[in-house]
Amino acid sequence: MIIRDAIEGEFQQIKELRLQSYKEHARKIPEAHWEALKQSILSDEETQEGVERIIADIDGQIVGTVVLFSPEIEAYKGLVERQLSHPELRMLAVSPKARGKGVAKALVQQCIDRSKEKGYKAMGLHTADYMESAVKLYTDMGFKRKPDYDFVPLDDGIVVKAFSIEF
Repeated sequence: MIIRDAIEGEFQQIKELRLQSYKEHARKIPEAHWEALKQSILSDEETQEGVERIIADIDGQIVGTVVLFSPEIEAYKGLVERQLSHPELRMLAVSPKARGKGVAKALVQQCIDRSKEKGYKAMGLHTADYMESAVKLYTDMGFKRKPDYDFVPLDDGIVVKAFSIEF
């Protein structure tokens, strides 16, 4: 497995991989929430300056992707009330065909390593309870809950929960 920065010609493929990866959650959440999530994962917000687009490649195939936002960029566009002081991992996605191969863990570790290399003392992320395997991965890797940074994007009761890991 090779972990590397994505190149511009791969952005559409990355969006398709995200959609394929997240589609399993559509049946677990209200339709309006799914539509909002889908809009977010298909957006171009990760193409702005200061955002790192990272992929996992196995045998020439993109099998996973993640985005790392610097703290200077508002990763959640007004949803998090307090400014974050650390990088934020977003849109972690692994192809259903590549699950169980350590792809997600390798991508998260890459984000941790990059954050450390830049001198940050922590890295954060947001997820929801319906993403059970993601929550398990993050807590197994040492991420701790930060409820002060939680948000509710829609009036549907789904809380997007904040987590961070300190180095």
